Amino acid sequence: MNLSSAEIAAALGAEVVAEGSSEPPRRAVINSSEAGPGDLFFGLRGEKVDGGKFAGAAIDAGAWGAVVGPSFKTPFSPHSGNKGVLTGEGAGAWVYVVEDPLAAMHALARAWRRALGAKVVGVTGSVGKTSVKDIARALLPGRVHASPENWNTEIGLPLTLLEAPDDTEVLVLEMAMRGKGQIAELVAIAEPEVAVITNVGPVHVELLGSVEAIAAAKAEILDDLAPGGTAVAPVSAGELEPHLQRIPRQLRFGSGGDVEATDVKVADGVTEASVWIGDESQRFHFPFTEAHNLTNALAAIAAGAALGADLAGMADRAADIGFSRFRGERLELPGGIVLVNDSYNANPVSMRAALDHLASLEAERSVAVLGEMGELGPDSPRFHREVGEHARAAGIDFVVGVGAPARDYDPDELVADPGEAAELLAARLEPGDAVLVKGSRSAGLEAVAEQLPELMEAGDG
Repeated sequence: MNLSSAEIAAALGAEVVAEGSSEPPRRAVINSSEAGPGDLFFGLRGEKVDGGKFAGAAIDAGAWGAVVGPSFKTPFSPHSGNKGVLTGEGAGAWVYVVEDPLAAMHALARAWRRALGAKVVGVTGSVGKTSVKDIARALLPGRVHASPENWNTEIGLPLTLLEAPDDTEVLVLEMAMRGKGQIAELVAIAEPEVAVITNVGPVHVELLGSVEAIAAAKAEILDDLAPGGTAVAPVSAGELEPHLQRIPRQLRFGSGGDVEATDVKVADGVTEASVWIGDESQRFHFPFTEAHNLTNALAAIAAGAALGADLAGMADRAADIGFSRFRGERLELPGGIVLVNDSYNANPVSMRAALDHLASLEAERSVAVLGEMGELGPDSPRFHREVGEHARAAGIDFVVGVGAPARDYDPDELVADPGEAAELLAARLEPGDAVLVKGSRSAGLEAVAEQLPELMEAGDG
């Protein structure tokens, strides 16, 4: 974070009560146990605990400095008479006092984004935003910095920015939404030149009330798009269409769009396709087989095109694509059993896509282990029932529901928790089976994927 201490203080709007190293900090952290040399600790206020109380521990651990609220000023003041941490291991650390540490972190992240001068791609949507981010990180040219895992909130996004190296040329920032105004808050920090909206579906209906309201909240990413910026959206954008009309420059991805794939072939863990942008085409070899990830790749390629990236160069980098944990991870188990761990999250759209992919695998039997889809509001039972019906229509052989809400899938077996699901699979799976594990994050189904190999090994023993 190549900013001087004075520039940092100005961006934070802070009072400096203690001074430290002339070298700049390397990143921002909010957990004092993770703080170390070069780190700038932000003492954020929580519902129960104010993180400012841990600033001393962070500085004692060698942190470059700390940002705290007014109530934590006195222990760090050299005129307080309190010998505190500044006369111990933490002597020589910067301490900045601000009214609101979270707002100050946002302001500093925005200042660093501007100092970098990098191009910014913002990615949001009901489904696929993390995968689009992961694919874009691999495909885009130059030095690319992207959100790690799911750092996509009002805390995760500024932390991502504040750890971007000073030679970053492109930032790919995922933006999550749980309510009205939250995307707008993230866009105000990131100031993207390219806004990608993967899709809009019935996710967070419980919070926002309707798909139309969800579309309006996602469309906040368009409100502060840089002048001349580009909106990237699906060909069939549904409820997004009225919002997209205010952006003159658009790239649509999908069949019949500005960026589309033809002559698609799937074999040996690879999807091969000709990707077209206007009259130009390039053959891509993607290291995945899921149809929905081909759609995600088209969105990422469209983002690259918006930044002027060369299509042939993106094709060359396709082999470097890798996904965040718990998103379609493929595990090989004894007996040729394939386990697809897609347990990070779930909603009606992503559930259907995952079930279709499971059905497409060449397997003796297809087994779906399904947990609850959260935040679907009063229509939740119907959404679960429709996903169960989709599983049957897709030809899934055996459905295991995990947890009480999963009963609405009308599963072949209903178990209480992930541990019981793992035990059931260990007893029932046969050589050549393919298994999908998927549910909302709250269902904790990653435990199935973690426990099953151990149980099967114990059973073989």
